[in-house]
Amino acid sequence: MNVDTRSIDEAVSKGVFTGVIAVDVGDQRTLERCEGFLHRALRVPLSAHTRIAIASGSKAFTALAVMRLVEDGRLRLDQPVRTLLDGDLPLIAGGVTVEHLLTHTSGMGDYLDEDAGWEVSDHVLTLPVHTLTTSEAFLPMLDGHPQQFAPGERFEYCNGGYMVLAVLLERVTGQNYHDAVQQLVFQPAGLEETAFLPLNDLPADAAPGYVFDEGNLVNTLHLPVLGNGDGGAFTTASDLHRFWLAFLEGRIVSRETAAEMVRPRHEVPAEQMRYGMGFWIHKKHPALILEGYDAGASFRSTHIPGSRTTVSVLGNSSEGAWPVISALAQMIDAELA
Repeated sequence: MNVDTRSIDEAVSKGVFTGVIAVDVGDQRTLERCEGFLHRALRVPLSAHTRIAIASGSKAFTALAVMRLVEDGRLRLDQPVRTLLDGDLPLIAGGVTVEHLLTHTSGMGDYLDEDAGWEVSDHVLTLPVHTLTTSEAFLPMLDGHPQQFAPGERFEYCNGGYMVLAVLLERVTGQNYHDAVQQLVFQPAGLEETAFLPLNDLPADAAPGYVFDEGNLVNTLHLPVLGNGDGGAFTTASDLHRFWLAFLEGRIVSRETAAEMVRPRHEVPAEQMRYGMGFWIHKKHPALILEGYDAGASFRSTHIPGSRTTVSVLGNSSEGAWPVISALAQMIDAELA
């Protein structure tokens, strides 16, 4: 891939980018750039090995864990979720299936409304964040949101749907969500640098997420103490490239299942992308995208299967990475044209 470093310089200069930029082609890293600090107050610089949170980018891990259970016959795509929810979340319609949740077409009410106009500095969670250590712990927040439209009627991005998938994972496997994803996704993919890390007890190689471009306010009180089904894993640029190759080579789910997950199902004009099952897809080409935005996280990883190229930007602030993500997206468009 042809990378215009001057455009990256310009994008970095537009704001306060703090994070890692990497381009991997096959077995070679062709671009690596680290800006800003892992820990601002202590002036500890970021490195390419810093683990950074990817917010909703990790919805793909939830989708893959679910599809592993589908392949094993422990879940069905057409299975009504009420068969596993029992009496919990009674406002979710009886016709909502596992596939509806995976493809954001369930119509269930969302506990985190993407259109509510909240700011990253808001405290939007209605339960104490330190209690949110399992998927089951989220149930009181997931409850009480009326069905918005009939299942399958249209695409509408839904964080709550992926939290329900995490609840189903816990109930089917008998494990907590994090152990299930470790066993079903991270281990077969060889992701040794990827994990759900507690925000109030981060290891030395993990970057706190900074709410603003400047200052030392971190996101500990804004997000669940442990990321869960709808986002929050920490990873590195190297593990992201490793993940894409493992996924498409059939080492997490079969190649046939992987192809079904990245089959474009919905045009999403507001995002200028398409959506499959846990994955975004380039608006015109078969390039695959993971993206995340939250308090203290700005992230995108794009994989071009034909050339085995991964372009990743991992930012540990809410807004800092977006000018860089935009500049690289234009380069990817030019490459694919």
